[in-house]
Parts: sequence; structure tokens; C-alpha cells
Amino acid sequence: MRLRQLAMALSQLPPHPQQSVEWEQYPTEGDFAARWIAEMVQLGDLDDDTRVTDLGAGNGILGIGCRLAGAASVELVEIDVSCIHEAYGDEVTWNNIDVHEWNGENVDLVVMNPPWGVQKPRADRPFLQAAFSSNANVIHCLHHQRAAHVAALARDCGWKSEEILTGRFNLPPTYEHHTAQGTTTEVSVWRFTRD
Repeated sequence: MRLRQLAMALSQLPPHPQQSVEWEQYPTEGDFAARWIAEMVQLGDLDDDTRVTDLGAGNGILGIGCRLAGAASVELVEIDVSCIHEAYGDEVTWNNIDVHEWNGENVDLVVMNPPWGVQKPRADRPFLQAAFSSNANVIHCLHHQRAAHVAALARDCGWKSEEILTGRFNLPPTYEHHTAQGTTTEVSVWRFTRD
């Protein structure tokens, strides 16, 4: 699937309900998700044999995008039941659990845009630790560009890290503490491989 087609398909998913500021629910935009998924394919991290798990999946944009790009199967792990919608065939399954309950098995590639810890300090840690202790060969994680602790935690867990993509992430005025026009922030996509 071409990048433009993938971006258009992802933009047509049911929107993320964004109901919990505590869970820092912010949607990943279709264009950015498509660029990121294309990078996974280019790096050889995603092909038709890849089993993908999307941690903190939200509306499933990353996981479903991986399936549209050819992944063999996709598991969408999401605690918020209001995010769950009918997905794309039998090879995409929802797992309505807390990330602490995920067993980390039967996965080749973990993708995630976890909470960054702005509202609740260290909110990203359970997601990162679950990924680093999983059976995955590769992990892709979107985080704030100034989040230096991500690479340090990866190293402590025996993973190598590299920044593969940067961009601007839109933060629409969804919650009470936001300004009327919303804002953008600089983000990085990290790729982790076993050391």
C-alpha cells in the first residue's frame, strides 16, 4: 500500500474518544502514522510474517496501519473500552486489559505511543517495561523529543536505541488545561533492538 493510500485509510478510522486526561489520550495523526509505518517497512521490521502488538492502542491507528502494510497479525492492547471498534478482519484483535496484564508473548514487533508522564509522572514506564520484557525483536516508540530517559531505560534493559524519525505532534484543545487553539510539540520515534 502506498504512503498516501495508507495515510488516507488511517485518517478514516473512528476517532480516538480522548476522554481521559489521566491516561494522556492523544491521537496519532494518520499522516504521521503512515510515515512511521513506512519507516518500519523500510528498516525490515515489518513484513508479512510479523506479529505486531500495539500497546496503549487508542483507536488502533498504529496496529491497524501495520496490518494494512502487511503484518501477519496485530494485537491491540487498550484499557479504555470506549476506544474499541470493529477492526480489520480476524488478524486484528483487541485485548481490553491494562498494560501490566499483557504477557509479552507471540510478538515480533511492539509499537506504541504511550502516555508521556505529563499528567502523571512516570506514566510511560509500565509501557516501556512491558515492551522491554516482551519476546519482541524490535520495539518502536513515539515519545516527546526531550525524553532522554527512554534510551537510558532501554540500555538498562539490554536494548540498543536509535532515533529514526522526528516531527511535530498536534495536541488539540481537548482537556480543560489546554488553550483554545491547542498546540504542537516536537516528537521522536525511537527504534529499539536487542543488544
